[in-house]
Amino acid sequence: MKSLTVGDLFKEQRDRLKLELITGEKALNRKIVTTEVNRPGLALAGHLTHFRAERVHIIGRGEHDYCVRGRLKSVAENLAKMLSHPGIPCLIITRNLHAPPPLAKACRAYNVPLLRTSLNTAAFIGEFSALLEERLAPVVRFHGVLVDVYGLGVLIQGEAGIGKSECALELVKRGHILVSDDIVEIRQKHGQVLIGCCPEPLKHYMEVRGLGVIDVKLLFGIGSILNHSQIGLVIQLEIWNPSQLYERSGLGRGTTRIIDAEVPMVRIPVTPGRNLAVLIEVAALNQRLKSQGYFSAETFNQQLIARMAAQRGRSAG
Repeated sequence: MKSLTVGDLFKEQRDRLKLELITGEKALNRKIVTTEVNRPGLALAGHLTHFRAERVHIIGRGEHDYCVRGRLKSVAENLAKMLSHPGIPCLIITRNLHAPPPLAKACRAYNVPLLRTSLNTAAFIGEFSALLEERLAPVVRFHGVLVDVYGLGVLIQGEAGIGKSECALELVKRGHILVSDDIVEIRQKHGQVLIGCCPEPLKHYMEVRGLGVIDVKLLFGIGSILNHSQIGLVIQLEIWNPSQLYERSGLGRGTTRIIDAEVPMVRIPVTPGRNLAVLIEVAALNQRLKSQGYFSAETFNQQLIARMAAQRGRSAG
């Protein structure tokens, strides 16, 4: 599991998030392990049944007011129950509010870092959550080529030498956009969202057998490259095998798993004379139709069934 220490967060993002450390300098090695944050209003009121200690806890105006105006003994007891959890990473006060004495005292007693930001609560949570997603999202690297085709990230995979880069080059010539060649770095955001990008040393370069390494940005212009794209389709290129059954009707719903997400997958057999770039364009357009609720193969199948049923009815009549 990826993690980020509170100390690294403070050192790296101090200026961006306008952070200052109030107390807990000896506990900056505590780890942040989740992208989710928590507003601990219920916990401060004593409801800790479902308290998510592993999250970073944000003290906004409401929580701050409760710490200031609530019964001192009750607030202190609830803070003690909260902060005694060993997995709690830190607390962050927003809006540049002063640290309520019970809160600062409890953080010192349980050695929990307490930070403050001058940003308002909503702005801070949005910026902070995006940062955590970038740093903590699970990441894998795949051998393949990622091309943005009609706004859809298409990951092209297959054996070495099957023609992935040549196919991507043809797609770029047809006006589509290269994201990464050879190695694709994929990170999973919230839900089933997969974002593919190119490792830094390989950006806008492509290796084509017989030509060597080419610079796509210089050859085709800045509009031919993209830093990242959301992956919506995987194309698996395979050498034609006469004994292998390939999809003919289009009713099959092939998928593949990347990290924890299921992604639609299409297997395309490679034979001399097939225009793979055109096939991938059509596959991308067809996938976009499916995502909008229109499944061409199913519609065609239903029309055939309805036609046959009507013919049987006329024959019976």
